[in-house]
Amino acid sequence: MRIAVIGAGIVGVTTAYELASDGHEVTVYERRASVAAETSFAIAGMVSPGYVTPWAAPGMRRKVLCSLFQKHHAVHFNPGLSLQTLRWMSKWWRACGRDQHQGNRASMQALAVFSHARLRDVTSRLKLDYERTDGCLLLLRTDQDLASAQPSLALLRDMGIKHSVIDREASVKIEPGLNPKTPLHAAIHLPDDEVGNCRQFAHLLRTVAQNLGVSFRFHTEVDRIVPGGRPELVLHTNTSSDSDQASVMTDGVKHGFAATVPIAIQAEREVVDAIVVCAAMDSSKLLVPHGLKLPLIAVHGYSVTAPMRQLDSHPDHGPQSGIVDDHYKVAISRLGSRIRVAGCTELGGHPTKHNMAAIGTLYKVLDDWYPGIARLSRAQSWKGARPMLPDGPPVLGLSGLPGVWLNLGHGSNGWALACGSARVLADLLAARAPAIDTRGLGIDRFRR
Repeated sequence: MRIAVIGAGIVGVTTAYELASDGHEVTVYERRASVAAETSFAIAGMVSPGYVTPWAAPGMRRKVLCSLFQKHHAVHFNPGLSLQTLRWMSKWWRACGRDQHQGNRASMQALAVFSHARLRDVTSRLKLDYERTDGCLLLLRTDQDLASAQPSLALLRDMGIKHSVIDREASVKIEPGLNPKTPLHAAIHLPDDEVGNCRQFAHLLRTVAQNLGVSFRFHTEVDRIVPGGRPELVLHTNTSSDSDQASVMTDGVKHGFAATVPIAIQAEREVVDAIVVCAAMDSSKLLVPHGLKLPLIAVHGYSVTAPMRQLDSHPDHGPQSGIVDDHYKVAISRLGSRIRVAGCTELGGHPTKHNMAAIGTLYKVLDDWYPGIARLSRAQSWKGARPMLPDGPPVLGLSGLPGVWLNLGHGSNGWALACGSARVLADLLAARAPAIDTRGLGIDRFRR
């Protein structure tokens, strides 16, 4: 089949690879200059099936309300929330119920476990060499944090995910660089989880996909789609000079996003056998004109990346694996000689305007656990729009529109779910039974 994939983030790249592996003729359409240039650009890099969970969860309502009165917190609101965001929050509020949460989390973790296995298989088989470390340590500052983690621990046991609850002494043996002055009641050790550089992986897999015949059309925006037995794409191709592109990419890295400078615009139409929409927030503009209104909004997240100080006397002073501060929902990861701290949830923010309170929370958590580790004078901050559905799981499979398939709505778990989602989508498109139960991952849950 001739298949169009819209979007070249980590979900789009993995989808293109899996489809090409099945023998399809695949073209990827991406408005930016390269792969992983927006939502996948500077994420935490955690691939932790045990930590994949819906944001809609019991107790989250209270945490969100309490965050309104705290200086440092995991959730940030901007004034003037849109009607769309308020409607999304109403759906999210209802999805926080215990029964619905348990079903959504089970669906997400089954997909996450499968996705992690697929990631390791692809990485090993293709010999992909990118920055990565093994293991994850979930830090619990207080006994209340440990009590709140009990439902998660029960699900880890039910899912058969290897883990252990350890005290401070055992935590320091795994992570010797942890600041002894910061209170730590306990930790959950997930030895089989990992941290990986998502953007590096996407670039390596792009090359593999191209060798399989995948065509990547960058600077190309899909203006609209026309569903049907042989669906169509209406395209706008933006061309720019090399010098313009170089200057914009430098500015994009500085400000946390990649962009292009259009010089000329050319319109064209493409006819294919199937379209797979992996366009994150741009998916809505393609689907809404055809009556498909998914409750999808941009929930922004932040990261700060900086070079690590080299201390010869303390070679293990930085994180040896992935670190997650459960209280603030902030991750600290080591990417080669750099350290990245990422997290915070922002609702109603402008795509390019940074919330300094959110960034302040990241700096606080980094200083709490690894004071002085980063060369902050060379730090780069980044903000990304995470396409999130109110109940948590992504949407995989048929859209209900002829010839149009969906692989979107992964929220903050795109990297952790990408490889599994891509394989599931490829199997569904080929009318094969996927390796996991896909109930709870389809679009039908929004039609009830």
